[in-house]
Amino acid sequence: MTQPNQVLLKEDNRVGADLDAWLAVGGAEGLARALREPAAIIGEIGQADLRGMGGAGFATHRKWAPVAAAPDGDKYIICNGNEDEPGTFKDRFLLEHTPHQVIEGALIAAAACRANHVVLYVNPHQPASLAATRAAVGQWLRHPRFAELERLVGGPVSLEVVPSSGLYIGGEETAVIASVEGGFPFPRRKPPFPAEHGVRGAPTVVNNAETLAHVPGILRHGAQWYRDLGVGNAAGTKLFSLSGDVLRPGLYELPMGTSLESLVFEHGGGMLQGKEFKAVFTGGPSNTLLTKRDLDVALDFDSVRLRRSRLGTGAMIVVSEGTSIVRKVAEYVSFFAQGSCGQCPPCKGGTFQLMRLLNRIDTGRGVHADLEALENLCSILPGSGRCGLIDGAVTVVESSLHQFREEYEAPLTA
Repeated sequence: MTQPNQVLLKEDNRVGADLDAWLAVGGAEGLARALREPAAIIGEIGQADLRGMGGAGFATHRKWAPVAAAPDGDKYIICNGNEDEPGTFKDRFLLEHTPHQVIEGALIAAAACRANHVVLYVNPHQPASLAATRAAVGQWLRHPRFAELERLVGGPVSLEVVPSSGLYIGGEETAVIASVEGGFPFPRRKPPFPAEHGVRGAPTVVNNAETLAHVPGILRHGAQWYRDLGVGNAAGTKLFSLSGDVLRPGLYELPMGTSLESLVFEHGGGMLQGKEFKAVFTGGPSNTLLTKRDLDVALDFDSVRLRRSRLGTGAMIVVSEGTSIVRKVAEYVSFFAQGSCGQCPPCKGGTFQLMRLLNRIDTGRGVHADLEALENLCSILPGSGRCGLIDGAVTVVESSLHQFREEYEAPLTA
């Protein structure tokens, strides 16, 4: 783990699941403030401009506010730790090495929203994360601060770990809710949104593990402190999962707004020997590719969006010259096809057809009609599913066709 700034993880990266060690370095101070002045917390989070770190970059305080405003009764805070996308490995690190920071963030959210259910939703394919989270939860249940939270909420508060389905689609927020309810993680259409109708019909907040890990520091040091950590207009820090053809792949915590060039060539050590930078799949494989001309882009939600891509989870999969873009895209679309839940026929059938056409072209069996069919699918499939899986699959195909069309046309036989 490389931490040039050592902000998000500086206190907790060596205490693991030991609550006493976390408290010794200032842990629970943010929760103490939330318990004293719960009405001020959502405003503080808004002033800090904390965004969702699980993909969409939605303002965190805007998720919390409607749940806080809902009448007292059952309310849920869910920490989404179902990380199963290629190239993303930040949440498992947080839950394994910094579980108390994540849990404290969830408890602060519960205090701000007066929620009486807190769920840590963890991928069972990451047993170390699951074990560390369970151990940490057991310690929090015995801590006096937890009893104070119950007094604030006005009754018992449940704090539990729920293993996810382990499926990729199980990380979509409505699928998370279905899974927490004990059902198959089928996504559903929105509206209604979780803040209105979530777990068993109750108002629900679903936040990514990294999002919640930022919360204690904001409450401890203030919104302006957090904003000042970023570059330019960007606020805070971000965990970047850097992988692919770089010398030093790994998990990097950097100021939000750090340039792509700095991430790859300064922190990541540049390309593997003899390799040249070609492109990067940003936020995992479901977004628009960035190329050499985008190396100057600031890695924050708004700047990356201006390049018609998304920061997403912060995963950066670097590919070098000589790597077949068609083959990489075929691999990722195959992942989406396998991950489709099958609830929406256009998604299940569409991802399968995309995969079939890409494999034909990649293996030299493709013809011009296959390329035309690929483009036609990209025009008709978006928006045909209840979640964003099919849209993500189309985006990576469409983007690669736009950026590297010659690689699709070269192997065509007729």
